[in-house]
Amino acid sequence: MREPTRPRAHRQPRGGGGAFRRGRGAASPLPRLLGRLLLLLVGVGAGAGPLPALGAEPGAAPGGQALATAAAAYRRLPVEERFDGVVEPVQQSTVAAQVVAQVEAVLFDVDDFVPKGAVIVRLRDRAYRARLAQAEAGLKEARARLVEAEQEWRRVRDLHARKLAPRSQLDRAEAALDAARARVAAAEAAVAEAKEALAHTVVRAPYAGVVVARHVEVGETVRVGDPLMTGFSLERLRVRVELPQSFVAAVRRHRQARVILPGDPPREVAASSLTIFPYADPAAHSFRVRVGLPPGLQGVWPGTFVKVAFRTGEERRLVVPARAVVRRSEVTAVYVVGPEGRVSLRQVRLGRRLGESVEVLAGLRAGERVALDPVRATAAAKAQRAGPARGRAAGEGR
Repeated sequence: MREPTRPRAHRQPRGGGGAFRRGRGAASPLPRLLGRLLLLLVGVGAGAGPLPALGAEPGAAPGGQALATAAAAYRRLPVEERFDGVVEPVQQSTVAAQVVAQVEAVLFDVDDFVPKGAVIVRLRDRAYRARLAQAEAGLKEARARLVEAEQEWRRVRDLHARKLAPRSQLDRAEAALDAARARVAAAEAAVAEAKEALAHTVVRAPYAGVVVARHVEVGETVRVGDPLMTGFSLERLRVRVELPQSFVAAVRRHRQARVILPGDPPREVAASSLTIFPYADPAAHSFRVRVGLPPGLQGVWPGTFVKVAFRTGEERRLVVPARAVVRRSEVTAVYVVGPEGRVSLRQVRLGRRLGESVEVLAGLRAGERVALDPVRATAAAKAQRAGPARGRAAGEGR
């Protein structure tokens, strides 16, 4: 029995088969490129997100929205000179005794806050109450004698009208009446003086403030003019500055200043008034200046060391919006948006803060545009850097 014949393998020609086995490099690349492009389009349609290199234009924020920018521009800014100053109260005084008496009570001590009109010292008042009673008794006597003199004058006047009393008697009655009136006036003045002396035995605060010194103790006898207590008011404060004579003319011309108060961060307030003394210190050749602070300022105490910036002129300075500034550790920078929308981070050196703007000392030129939203600018810069990197990776894959 014959075995079934096996079919022979179909042999390819040597030339064709050899070419196929050498690899894919000899095949046409067009089908592979079309396939990759199809996969890319499918990925974009499936929600893979736009690629930065193929999507938004350079300088655009993620989502296709353009970044808000502002141009660095020159502005006329004030030129200032800073000097040291010391805060002092406008109202500071020492309350003194106005009568001779013994101290009976001291109601406040150093560092105490005293309301306006509060009793701070009481003096012994028995002698002054007795003097007041004596003066009031003298006033009653004078008024009684005045009534008697008036009655006598009326009686004599009637008699003189009826030709029963001479003119000289009427003149004496009128003189007695005038004397009685004068004695009443003197008695009234004595009563007022006694009341005033008695009132001085109760010493009150002339204004609301803080006690800084206590000069008497209970039991001491004080005389007229002896100091009792020293204090100052916190409602109105000012700064005392010794200004060199070389700056006096410019400060007088502009009459503007701002006070930099210590703190974290420091605070700045505009001067409410400026008083320049009309004479200089012959030893230091400086003029004393009093810079008024606005009323009701909190956290400021007499004796505090502050800085005062006096305006002395004007100059052109480059400024940008303060919200465009990026601070990273000790580095200060801004995001600069180029003409083609390219976003780059550039380090700058800043000067003074002027409201919503800040002075740029170095790192920018006038006309260059900066991003107003550093967060969105950071995302745009990252997207721009990621675009070329993905392009290179795709080229290497091919």
